Formats: sequence, C-alpha cells, structure tokens
Amino acid sequence: MPPLSAITTTRLLRASSASAALAGGIFIAVQIGHPDPGTFTTETDEWVARSLAKTAMAALALAGITGMYLHQHRRLGVLGLLGCLTFATGYLAILAVEMIAAVVLPILVDTHPGLVDDAVAAATGATIDRDIGALQTLFNVAGAGYLLGGVLLGVALFRAAVLARWAAALLAIGTSGTALLAVLPAAFDRPMAVPTGVALIGLGVSLWRHTGRTEAGIDVPASEGTSAPAARLA
Repeated sequence: MPPLSAITTTRLLRASSASAALAGGIFIAVQIGHPDPGTFTTETDEWVARSLAKTAMAALALAGITGMYLHQHRRLGVLGLLGCLTFATGYLAILAVEMIAAVVLPILVDTHPGLVDDAVAAATGATIDRDIGALQTLFNVAGAGYLLGGVLLGVALFRAAVLARWAAALLAIGTSGTALLAVLPAAFDRPMAVPTGVALIGLGVSLWRHTGRTEAGIDVPASEGTSAPAARLA
C-alpha cells in the first residue's frame, strides 16, 4: 500500500488536472453566444452569470497551472518557472477583473454610469478619456500575463515533453495569437479564445493520465506525452 504522502500527492495532481480541463471547458463555453461588448450591459443577469463563470474559470486555471508545474518542475527549469508565475499572475488578475465585473460594476451602474462604461470599454481594449485608476493597470497585467505567460509556459511544457506536446504547442500559439486582436475585427475576439481552452483541456487530460501511470509504477518516457489523444469538443 502506498504511503499517505504519495496518496495525497496523487489526489492533488488529479484535482489540478481536472481543474485545468474544467477551466478550458468553461473558457470555451462562455464564448458561445457572447453578446457584443457594445450591447452587453452590466445590470443584466447574463452579465453577472458570465462574469462569475469567468471567475471560476480563472480560479480553476490557477489550480491547473500549479499542478502542471509541480508535477514536472525539474524538467521545466527556469523557463517553466517564469512561465508558470507569469501565466498565474495573468489569471489572478483576470480573476480580480471578473469579480469586479460581477460584484462591483452592477452596483455602480446607477451612481457612476460613466465610470462603468469606461471600465467596460477599457476591458475590451478601447481607448477612453476618463482615468479609471488601478483598474487600467489590472487590465494591463491580465492581458500581458495571459499572453506572455501562456507562451513561456507552453514552450517550456513542449520542451519538457512530459504532457501532450500538441496541447503545449497550442497553448503557446493560442495565447500569443491574442496579440492579433489589436488589429483584427471584434468578430475574432471570441473564436481566438477557443485554442487556449482546448489546450487547457488537453493538458488537463494528459496530466490526469500521466499521474495515473506514475501512481501505477509504470515508467513513462518523456515522449509519452506526444501520444495523448486530442481533446474533442462536444
């Protein structure tokens, strides 16, 4: 019978792998039928529901990222550490942004409608005249952490070759692709999130499988991650 510490470690890794896959699923789901930013208002129940879903997604992604790193931190090296910290910072900022969107902005819509409008516009990358203070910094940290962290972690995971390499590559490609949104029409905003969601699902499934093989005492070569099946959308 394995020691208690081994059981605890396995359960934690299982939980983080499920968290990553669930985060990816939510990330894709919230894009479906998402209203246009110009018509989406903070006082609606749909706004609150989608913002809360994104908050849960960010929290789950943080747990998933942590598990991916801890499971293979020796192979990931300095690049993996930088990627993990940067990506986690981005998702932590996203979590804060979505909590503000779900809880704070609906309260201010009657008393400070101009501030709410500017906050929503700034979150979508639009240029605003009003100073929204630390909110703008939070938006910048969320965007930069998501983009740069996703690329660094994706490259590190690909080089480590422990988890599915196709998913690691897709993570790097999907997050870096968001830089193109600055020049692409708004219609691309939602589809561009899908590759990252699929990547998180693939990495979560791969981590689950790899953890199971490690628990069973099977020696899994570094290239095993390349054979993990691609996650498919329902």
